[in-house]
Amino acid sequence: MRSFGSRLFRFVSLTLLVSSSTLMAASPIPSAPNLAASSYILIDADSGHVLVESNANQPLPPASLTKLMTAFVAENELAAGNISADEEVLVSEKAWKMGGSTMFIEVGERVPVEELLKGIIIVSGNDASVAIAEHIAGSEESFADVMNATALELDMTNTNFVNSSGWPAENHYTTAADLAKLARATIYEHPDRYGIYAEKYYQYGVDKKTGKPLRKQPNRNRLLWSNSAVDGLKTGHTEEAGYCLVTSAAKDGRRLISVIMGAKTEKSRAVETQKLLTYGFRFFENALVKRGAESLQTPRVWKGTADQVAVGVSEDIVVTIPRGQSKNLSAVMELNPDLEAPLKQGQVLGDVKVMLGDELIESVPVVALESVEAGGFFKRLWDSILMFVYGLFS
Repeated sequence: MRSFGSRLFRFVSLTLLVSSSTLMAASPIPSAPNLAASSYILIDADSGHVLVESNANQPLPPASLTKLMTAFVAENELAAGNISADEEVLVSEKAWKMGGSTMFIEVGERVPVEELLKGIIIVSGNDASVAIAEHIAGSEESFADVMNATALELDMTNTNFVNSSGWPAENHYTTAADLAKLARATIYEHPDRYGIYAEKYYQYGVDKKTGKPLRKQPNRNRLLWSNSAVDGLKTGHTEEAGYCLVTSAAKDGRRLISVIMGAKTEKSRAVETQKLLTYGFRFFENALVKRGAESLQTPRVWKGTADQVAVGVSEDIVVTIPRGQSKNLSAVMELNPDLEAPLKQGQVLGDVKVMLGDELIESVPVVALESVEAGGFFKRLWDSILMFVYGLFS
C-alpha cells in the first residue's frame, strides 16, 4: 500500500484499558503451561487474540460440547422470533429414549422451550437436545444441517456435526479453536441469555412413584464452585472424547475463554483449565487503541460534493499484550492515495497497523464514516485538472 505525505500518521497517544501500574517496567512473561490434554486453547474474549494453544485445530470428537451449538441455534431462533421461551415442545419417543445424561422428560410430555434449554445447558440433557432439535427442524438430521450452516457463519471451518447431543457418531467432530469461536458468539450475541451457563443446579420432573420433585442435578463444571470468576460454559465426556471443558471467566474488566479437549479425568479438566486462566489473567492485559466510529482524520476527497471525508474504524480496536508493555504500543494509519468520489459509508479506504515495538500485532481496515456523492460535471473537471497539476509536483 502506498503512502503520501499527510496520509500517513501516527497516533500521538493511546487510550488504555489498563491501570497506570502498566507503565512500570515489564515483568518477564514465562512460557505457557503444558497441559495434560489432547488439545487446548486460551483466547481473550474481547480482542479474540490467542494467548495459548496446542493442537487447537486438530479435529476431535466433542462429546457434549456439541450442545453449545444446539443451544446457540435455539437462542438464534428465539432472537429471530421463530420460537418463544414458553412455547411447548412435544417430547418424542426418540428424545425420551436417549441415554447418558438426561433432564428426565417423558415421552408425550409437553415441555417449554426455556426448560429444555436449561436442561441442555445446565445438566447436559441428551433428551432435551433431541427434543429441541426436532421441534426446530423437524428431525435431528435436519437440525444438524442447521448446526453446520451456523458453524460456517461463525468461521468454524474444521467442524462437522451429525447430531444435537454429541452422542458418539462417525464424522462428528470439531476443534478447540472452533469451539472458542462458538463460545465467544454465545457470550456476545445473546448476552441476555448467557446467565443460564453459570447456574449450578437444575431440577425438572417428578418421581413417578412418590409424585415428589426429582432431586436437583448439579452442573458438572467444577470451576463454578471453585473459581468465582467462572460463569460458564459447558462440559463434555465420552470414552472416545475424554473429558472436555469450555470455560469463560471474567475478572478485572477482562474475559477469557478456554477450551480443553481430551483430558484424562473430570478433575484434571478443571485443574488444567485453571492453569490456563491463571496464566492469562496474570501475564496479559488489554489496551483500547482506538474507539470505533470516531473520526481519526478528514482526508481530501476529489470530484465529490464534499472536499473531505471523516474516516475511522468500524469497531473498537482492542489488543491483548504482555502485562506492562503498553508503553511500547503505537498505531499507524495508512490511507489509499487520491480518494475519489463517490465513496460509500463503510467503504474500506486503508488500514490501521498496531505495533508492539517493531512487531505488527493487528491490522484493522479504515473505512469512510460517511458517504460522499460524486460532484457535478464542472467539479469533476476542475478536480481532474488540480490532480494533474499536483501530480506533476508530488
